[in-house]
Amino acid sequence: MQLTASATGPTERTAPRDADGMAVASFVLGLLGLLVLNVVLGPVAITLAVVALWRGTKRRGRALLGLGLGIADLVVLVTLMQLDSTVSWSF
Repeated sequence: MQLTASATGPTERTAPRDADGMAVASFVLGLLGLLVLNVVLGPVAITLAVVALWRGTKRRGRALLGLGLGIADLVVLVTLMQLDSTVSWSF
């Protein structure tokens, strides 16, 4: 009788699912970052997208969109900082 679980079983099944979740999270955070907290959500979206792509997600398109939106968040931040000469922006 074996009382401990094998180390390879659960990680093989959860790794693709975790990568898919990271891809979706990067997309959502990148999209949300265009509206609020782009200084925080942009780099988080980029990081999650890169890790999801590195782990071999099945949702490659979603991860690439998250990566693009994360970069767009930072571009919007830099553009608005240049226009306002400040780190924050308002309507």
